Amino acid sequence: MQDSPLSLLPPFVAIAIAIWRKNAMLALLSGVILCHIMITQWQPLSGVMNSVGGIAEVFSSTGNVYIIVFSLFIGAMVKLLSDSGAVNGFINHLADLKLVKGKRSASLLPTVIGTSIFTDTNLSMFTSGMASQQVFDRYKLSRARLAYLLDSTCAPISILFLINGWGAYVLGLLDGFSFDDPVGILIGTVGYNFYAIVAVALAYYTAYSGKVYGPLANAEPQSGISESETEIKSGPARVMWLPLISLLAITLSLLYITGEGDMRRGSGAFSVFWAITASCAMVIGLVLYYKLLSVKEVASTFVKGLGYMAPAVIILVLSFAFGDAIKLLGTGGYVSELMNVEVPLVLIAPILFIVAGIMAFATGTSWGTFAILVPIAVPIALETGLPVPFLVAAVLGGGVFGDHASPISDTTVVASIASGCDHYEHVKTQLPYALFAAVITLIGYVLVGLAL
Repeated sequence: MQDSPLSLLPPFVAIAIAIWRKNAMLALLSGVILCHIMITQWQPLSGVMNSVGGIAEVFSSTGNVYIIVFSLFIGAMVKLLSDSGAVNGFINHLADLKLVKGKRSASLLPTVIGTSIFTDTNLSMFTSGMASQQVFDRYKLSRARLAYLLDSTCAPISILFLINGWGAYVLGLLDGFSFDDPVGILIGTVGYNFYAIVAVALAYYTAYSGKVYGPLANAEPQSGISESETEIKSGPARVMWLPLISLLAITLSLLYITGEGDMRRGSGAFSVFWAITASCAMVIGLVLYYKLLSVKEVASTFVKGLGYMAPAVIILVLSFAFGDAIKLLGTGGYVSELMNVEVPLVLIAPILFIVAGIMAFATGTSWGTFAILVPIAVPIALETGLPVPFLVAAVLGGGVFGDHASPISDTTVVASIASGCDHYEHVKTQLPYALFAAVITLIGYVLVGLAL
């Protein structure tokens, strides 16, 4: 099937199913099975059996296992921080500091928190939202503005500060290409990820200047969700911030050690695995030390946290299996040769950005988009001579843009809930900002393409 238009069939089928069923798992599984059926010369039974083997093969890679465990442990740590009261303690600590003294500082509060807690988007959004709802109401700022600031910092910042599940996931997709320094390529995507950079810059501009445009300018302040009368558990703020800082510090230290002084050449999977393991152990120790939960409650909460991340991990495993399968099929090589002949170099990055954006918008998932398009973008880069980080960043930025703008994206929904904003109003008021950032990004990619 190599060098054949038929090699495009699995990605097209996966995209069609993802858009039709709004289900990334079904789409990726269908793509894996179709790839292996085609590889076995259209033998359905052999193809299905090989698909099972291909999925199992994901676990034969130590790096993949590290990344999978990292993703599971992130969910466990977030659940422990939430249920122990550490998040509420952190929010109360912020209130005690009395940092908010006007509309500008009120707007900057969720923006700064959103860019600071980059280990998990949901943790970041809920922490920022709960800390800011009453403050926004007090200073007559709309909940739609709060939702926009949450969504425009928490999600884009996760693909810029990559010491989190997003970074581990993309690193796993890159590891399949046997690069000498996949961490260096991953770091290299940051400077080219124009959409995420512009989205965060727009959020800070909005928070600092107080200026809003389009439908957001007409959004009315509201009282939001009424507070519950039940007492909310609250623990010491350090139970939250100490493990998060440790996660960052240990990851960077291990990247430096394993890279023998060059963090770009360090073992990313190894580093994030041991960093999250140590951070989880620290959370458990602090929770037990301050008697926030019993040993039995800690164990139960930990398991629930693992379950919380199970759907994401299934997508992770299927993504790795799909990437391996379409590499065997030669899809990336065929597309790269096609683009090299038919498409001007200057337009390749914009096209990848647009395709990723449309797919993520339609499906509501950026991770599923990365799984399908990163294994195609890398061979295109190798064939055309364009920098690999440049084209991978175009896919990542497009995925985040589509996810950011989509009404069915989990991050868009969580931003609405965390801010107490009507979901439709959030989508309507945020979309012009997302589209503006996308246009700036496309112009940037064209200019970079001309310069290369």
